[in-house]
Amino acid sequence: MTRKKVLIAVVVLVVIAAVVYANVAFRRSDAVSVTVEAVSKRNLESIVSASGRVRAKRTVSITSEVNGKVTRVGVEEGDHVKAGQFLLDIDSRIQRTNVQRMEASVEQQKIGLQQAQVALESAKINLKLAQDDFNRQQGLWAAKLTTRQEYDRAENTLRVQEYSLKSAEQSIARTEQSIRQIRADLSNAEHDLSKVTITAPFAGVITRRNVEAGENAQVGYTNNPSVVMLTLADMSVIESEIEVDETDVPNVKVGQHTKVTIDALPDRTFKAHVTEVGNSPIATTTSSSRQATNFKVVVTVDEQIPEVRPGFTCTADITTATRTDSPAVPIQALTVRELVYDASGAIVRAPKAEPGKKARAAVVAAATPDLKPGQTRKETEGVFVVRDGKAEFVPVKTGIAGDKYFEILSGLKLRDQVITGPFASVRNLREGAAVTIDKAGLPDKK
Repeated sequence: MTRKKVLIAVVVLVVIAAVVYANVAFRRSDAVSVTVEAVSKRNLESIVSASGRVRAKRTVSITSEVNGKVTRVGVEEGDHVKAGQFLLDIDSRIQRTNVQRMEASVEQQKIGLQQAQVALESAKINLKLAQDDFNRQQGLWAAKLTTRQEYDRAENTLRVQEYSLKSAEQSIARTEQSIRQIRADLSNAEHDLSKVTITAPFAGVITRRNVEAGENAQVGYTNNPSVVMLTLADMSVIESEIEVDETDVPNVKVGQHTKVTIDALPDRTFKAHVTEVGNSPIATTTSSSRQATNFKVVVTVDEQIPEVRPGFTCTADITTATRTDSPAVPIQALTVRELVYDASGAIVRAPKAEPGKKARAAVVAAATPDLKPGQTRKETEGVFVVRDGKAEFVPVKTGIAGDKYFEILSGLKLRDQVITGPFASVRNLREGAAVTIDKAGLPDKK
């Protein structure tokens, strides 16, 4: 072989190598590097999270039921008290005087009742004497042995004694009614006297003290409520009142399991359950971008927390649904595309690109913006799967959403390779686009 032929052979090899390299480089630049994950069965929990504050299930604001000056306060804020334990005293002189006055009135009326009873007995005797005298005069009058004057006198005396008896009976009834009325007033006075000493209605913690000895306690009235002197909370049963967004509250039901974390007690989680779901919005916040409406949800903690105090901020994670061994895909794999449907509801797919040309055909047949009769466009939720080295958009029906995965009800099979990233690729990916799987981006197998 001559030197000229060798040079020609070398040039030909270089040209062939350049063509092969350019072809490979072109194909590489045409393919999109993506990460994938196979559809697999997973255990999922749908969780609604919301923040709120801790409170006692039972809280009482202690106010005064009588007017007077506070003479003694026996508790401090933060004290634990037992049911019936002394809390504070109010000056009892007015109430005690009222009781004594009513008691004296009752005794006075009892004496009057005794006198009325004596008068009644006397009226009965006088009536009996008048009745006997009239009967005697009536007999004498029939025998014409008495005068008309004596007969009329006996008759009038009988009538007077009958009226006297009725008057004595009415006097006793009036006195007895007065005694009942005064005893009712006495009962009220004794009740007021019992209210000057305030005791704890149940065991709990004094969460607020707003009164000092020497201050006046006032009974509230219309448009002027009583001043709260003490606040007592039963911390044996703890609740958390949280605000749930309107989009999540339809999934929240009474009895659902909940986990509560309290900001003041980090690294600890407490079991709870939903006990109340509000029907009316409690707060509406407006911003430049959106309007948010929240609903009150109350969860009850299933255990006691000695360190907790009312008003602590907390977060509740409510488990609204669970699935076991359900097909699932990563949340980031889900995307939306506008598809074209025919009159029967089937997807109209664009024809595949000719070999050697860049795959630009989308599911929506973007090259033909005008729809044929009976066709409609509709945004559809789905995922891209890798089939024969290309991305294929598959509409899916999803169920509950876990923290990282969506439940797949239809549209995919187990072990389908679903494109999960990068995010920009999933967002901009086209139907039929060539893809290469980035091995470094695959999730670790556990």
